[in-house]
Amino acid sequence: MEELDLILETAKEQMQGTVEHLGVAFDKLRAGKATPAMLSSVRVDYYGSLTPLSQVANVTTPDAMTLSIQPWERNLINEIEKAIVNSNLGFAPSNNGDSIIISIPPVTEERRKELVKMAKADMENAKVSIRNARQDANKSLKGLKDVAEDLVKDYETRVQGLTDKFSKKLEEELAKKEAEIMKV
Repeated sequence: MEELDLILETAKEQMQGTVEHLGVAFDKLRAGKATPAMLSSVRVDYYGSLTPLSQVANVTTPDAMTLSIQPWERNLINEIEKAIVNSNLGFAPSNNGDSIIISIPPVTEERRKELVKMAKADMENAKVSIRNARQDANKSLKGLKDVAEDLVKDYETRVQGLTDKFSKKLEEELAKKEAEIMKV
């Protein structure tokens, strides 16, 4: 019985991780509103090692269309600026000697549709990941010895219930993100 519960819990954790991963992927999709997460992939050359921007500067959003980056060391301004330009995010940073300001340009209708397609692709990949977790759990359940067949069937039904629940969560996340992207 303990083995069965462990398999079920592992599947649930994998599926929850997939939902969280999708949330991170969605945060990186620029919907016209500035968020510090937009710069989460930027790595800065900090004394010879590539370091995440969030570990060398404070990133804030003074308003919906602006990102402000306040480096903890003033001599990093040029390195941070270079890292943002090289990250291919399409931002044009400007600095005033103390901080870096990025104005987020408004998103065109065409770009919005492109972002929705990207969000749908991310969601489909997440669904595949959830189905893989289901498949792994079912394989583990079938591989158990000395367990009644009806008990295994019961747990397979529970795994399917988890799959349905987390797939629905993914759909809800996509609907929210799509609404956010398409809002002008």
